[in-house]
Amino acid sequence: MIKKLLVLVMVIQLAGCAELQNIVSQLPNGGVLSQEQIGNGLREALDNGVKNQVTKLTAENGFFKNDLVKILLPEELQAVDKGLRQIGLSNLADEGIKVLNRAAEDAVKTATPIFVNAVKEITFADAKNILLGEKNAATTYLQGKTTSSLYSSFSPVIQNSFAKVGADKIWSNLITKYNTIPFVKKVDTDLTGYVTDQALKGVFTMIEVEEKGIREKVGLRSSALLKQVFALQD
Repeated sequence: MIKKLLVLVMVIQLAGCAELQNIVSQLPNGGVLSQEQIGNGLREALDNGVKNQVTKLTAENGFFKNDLVKILLPEELQAVDKGLRQIGLSNLADEGIKVLNRAAEDAVKTATPIFVNAVKEITFADAKNILLGEKNAATTYLQGKTTSSLYSSFSPVIQNSFAKVGADKIWSNLITKYNTIPFVKKVDTDLTGYVTDQALKGVFTMIEVEEKGIREKVGLRSSALLKQVFALQD
């Protein structure tokens, strides 16, 4: 995603109008590209990148076995996990965590069209800000454009996913058992909002990983255009 995005963004930033064709003409293929082609390529690159990242997270264990984004228990429920393990119910505690991640994996499947709409709104001014910004500037752009819509999309899916995979019953059973432990503080929590927030965090974490990679590592520049343009920032 961010690979080709940043390449095309740099061309646009350095170019302006007349300068654009001068820079492009120095590329190995002769650089016969119009501003419209470059703009379309920018959007296509970002679309493809987002789809790839979303696909990784929607796969089974996309969250659960990825230490960067794995959803753990919120602070108020960590005592539940510890308490259950102390009384020999580690399997139940493990299952409780797994279903949180399964719900996130399910919800992220709804993200692609929201990202696609954000990509369509990219302007040359946005491209300039992304290029001149921090190493996560493209991620930050997407975050600003999509967080509200993603939250609205994720929340009901996560709630339904809890029911579909039996998470509501698992957590009810888990918390009920925990609350029977003598002298513990009783717990009553709704996890939908928490998992929604963590799912959002996970999506942008993975996008940021890719963005920083292409900015920093020459070996990740997989095309001639990537190598030519990012040689300028090096």
